[in-house]
Amino acid sequence: MKLLRSTLLLLLLLCTSNNFAQIIQTTLSPNQAPKPPSNWTEKNQLGFDLSQIAFVNWSAGGTSSISGLFKGEFSRTYLKGNHKWFNELIMKYGLNKQEDIETRKTDDAIQFNSTYGFRKDTASNWYYSAKFNFNTQFTNGYNYPNRDVPISRPFAPAYVFLGAGAENSNKEKNRTFYFSPITLKTTLVLDQNLANQGSFGVKKAVYAPDPLDPTQQILIEEGQKVKAEFGILFTAYMKNEIYKNVFYENRLSLYTDYLNRFGNVDIDYDTRLDLVVNAYVKANIGVHLIYDDDIKNKIEVVDPATGTKSQVTEGPKMQLRQVLGVGLVYAFK
Repeated sequence: MKLLRSTLLLLLLLCTSNNFAQIIQTTLSPNQAPKPPSNWTEKNQLGFDLSQIAFVNWSAGGTSSISGLFKGEFSRTYLKGNHKWFNELIMKYGLNKQEDIETRKTDDAIQFNSTYGFRKDTASNWYYSAKFNFNTQFTNGYNYPNRDVPISRPFAPAYVFLGAGAENSNKEKNRTFYFSPITLKTTLVLDQNLANQGSFGVKKAVYAPDPLDPTQQILIEEGQKVKAEFGILFTAYMKNEIYKNVFYENRLSLYTDYLNRFGNVDIDYDTRLDLVVNAYVKANIGVHLIYDDDIKNKIEVVDPATGTKSQVTEGPKMQLRQVLGVGLVYAFK
């Protein structure tokens, strides 16, 4: 009987002490209020497109090949009251391997965009905005099949746009227009060999005949690695669902310089049609058009008499790249 009493008393003391401890803990560490919703929204998306074709004893002939394209799109948007700050990073890198031919690059791009805007009231879609844009590439580019002399390198070129203007942003219609009458465009060619050639519009090197050997040239002044321009920039972005699970996306950039042939517009237009199969599989068709008066077209010519090959620089031309791919997409937070 005494043992039973002692056991019951011990249990009572334990229950009392536990309740007392909980009361003390609740008093000293009250439950925190739920955190307010974040002013940041984010998007993270990785994709990989793969295409392959193979021939075995194919009577009509053909070349086996395989292509892969890696894509990454990341964005961060801060929205609070009348303030909006949008940041976006886009990366692309593609390779193609054909039978008996070395691996070749099919796509290579790094693009970072950042726009800060302020509007007078929350009912307006117009913002006073400042925009920063940066573009370059990952690896060297070549005029295939010549892989000995690169025609572009990382940061050669690189383009920087910095300006201020007005932006119209409509979230419901998923479209944004930006106009800046004061934009500084900086072209970087941080490779001296390319800078000496005057690639991408920078001032090329100055040479003079060698007094001892008139057939040779002496470098008098190296080419400049930086070119600055001041002009007008217009950009536009739209993405619409034109049919169920079919999205049409457009990116347009127009730029003209005040001092250097004003009215001669540089064009960068990227359009894409996405066909969504499910959350992880997507097909896309894209066309990318570029016209830049500073980028001269280089072609390879062969001397019929000697058979020697040489590169000849022509005037600027419209550049076009077309993409058709089916691949995997992974979105995460």
